[in-house]
Amino acid sequence: MGPLAGIKVVEFAALGPAPMGAMLLADLGAEVVRIERKVDRERRNVAPIFDPRLDILNRGKRVVVLDLKKSAGVNAAARMIARADVLVEGFRPGVMERLGLGPEICLKNNPRLIYGRMTGWGQIGPLAHAAGHDINYLSLTGALHAIGGGEGKPVVPLNLVADCGGGAMLLVVGLLAAVVEARNSGRGQVVDAAMTDGTALLMSMIYTLKAMGQWKQSRASNLLDGGAHFYDTYQCRDGKWLAVGAIEPQFYALLLEKLGITDPAFDDQWRREQWPFLKEKLASLLARRTRDEWCELFEGSDACIAPVLDMDEAPKHPHNEFRQTFINVGGIVQPAPAPRFSRTSTSLPTPPSRAGDVAAVLKDWDFTEEEIIDLRQAGAL
Repeated sequence: MGPLAGIKVVEFAALGPAPMGAMLLADLGAEVVRIERKVDRERRNVAPIFDPRLDILNRGKRVVVLDLKKSAGVNAAARMIARADVLVEGFRPGVMERLGLGPEICLKNNPRLIYGRMTGWGQIGPLAHAAGHDINYLSLTGALHAIGGGEGKPVVPLNLVADCGGGAMLLVVGLLAAVVEARNSGRGQVVDAAMTDGTALLMSMIYTLKAMGQWKQSRASNLLDGGAHFYDTYQCRDGKWLAVGAIEPQFYALLLEKLGITDPAFDDQWRREQWPFLKEKLASLLARRTRDEWCELFEGSDACIAPVLDMDEAPKHPHNEFRQTFINVGGIVQPAPAPRFSRTSTSLPTPPSRAGDVAAVLKDWDFTEEEIIDLRQAGAL
């Protein structure tokens, strides 16, 4: 089920945005087989970073473990790639080439293949072969510098921006665009997705504000970085937090009305020099009640007030429950596939697969029983 039903994807197991991108494809109905290298599985069994049974990023996928140091293992991977619509890999530049599975060889065997490459710095450039993580890619694009308190250090926004947004999401955009183009041209291509490129692209609105003279380099002094009193978080009497986002004048007016604010100092919403002073006054007011008391007051209004929920509270919020924004798969509460489709709706994801169904996977990819036996005898599986 799903709009990508019939699309076959081979994913080479890696960390971070590559498996998330492949998960998104699986969520949308693609058949995703994750190839794990034997050496990676052995290392993980000795010193596990993640429990693969709980790894949400591997939901909806099937697994084949291959020894890619053996020619039989490489040949098996190449046969699967030859039958795939999309390949996803997240290694440093050159790793797939050294395995004998680089894009030149794979596209020769499968001219319609979309070869997705997910890296931090991209396939070319002075840093292309350097190690890095989300925080490093953020720092190079101006994004990390812009996030944080006014006098404090830059704040790490989890790994949402570079890994998930600029990485996985932009990788999937590129893959799907290339799939559409291949249906017209009959030709595949390489998609070079770099987290630095994607993060920079996500900063487009902020760079727009900067070009307009509406963005200061100092943190927490702008409209969208917590500088404005009407766009920030405030602690309530019970220690919990409230998110205020009343940007438009009519929403701001409703915020003041609901709070009973008649102080004329609040009348000029866009007087920047007053923002710090107004934030102090608003913080003092919102500290008088609990978070849920304020939410009850603002329920159903357009004042743009929302509770700051933790990860235990979020799945239980009535709106999230109604829309089934969170689901339970294999006993693990997790975000549901998104977006929604009116005709080709997606199905409930399956839990992360174990490697035990390797024979069934290979048979589905046109391997014969004899070929599977040969792979086992060669030590490739």
